[in-house]
Amino acid sequence: MGGTEADEATARLAWEAGRLIAERGWVLLSGGRRGGVMQASVAGARAGGGLTLGILYGDDRDDAADGLDLVIPTGLGAARNVVNVLASDVVVACRGTGGTLSEIALALRFGRPVVLLDFDPGAAFLDQCAADARWALAKGAPEAVALVTEFLRQVGRT
Repeated sequence: MGGTEADEATARLAWEAGRLIAERGWVLLSGGRRGGVMQASVAGARAGGGLTLGILYGDDRDDAADGLDLVIPTGLGAARNVVNVLASDVVVACRGTGGTLSEIALALRFGRPVVLLDFDPGAAFLDQCAADARWALAKGAPEAVALVTEFLRQVGRT
C-alpha cells in the first residue's frame, strides 16, 4: 500500500518489495493506480514473475496501473481501502498520505499484520488502532518480506 505519488527512493523500495513478494509466489494486491507506489510495486512483481491484482478506486479499467494481471474497478472511492485490507493476509505499507494511513489503521483494526517499509507514522497512532495491533518497521524490502514471512508463519499461512 502507498501513495499515487512517490519519491524515487520510495518507488525503488516498492519495486523491490513487489519483486521479492512475487519471487516467493505470493500475489501482489495493490490499489492498482498508475504512478507512485502502486505502479512501482506492480512493475517489481511483474519483474519477479508474479501475479498482480489491482483493486481500483474508480470504475474505469483504463485508470489501472500498467502490467496488472487482474483489475477490479470498484467505483467505491476510498471505501475500496477496506476491500484492499480484508483481501490481504499481511499489509506492506510504503510512505504515502491519508489513504495509506487509513489502510494501515483498517489493517490493524481488522487484525491484519502491517509491515511499514522505511517509514514510521508513530507508534502511538499504530497502537491505538487495535488492542492487539501487530506491526513492525522494516528498513528495506528484504527485511519487509522476512517480516511478512514471519507474520504468515504465525497464522499458519506459509
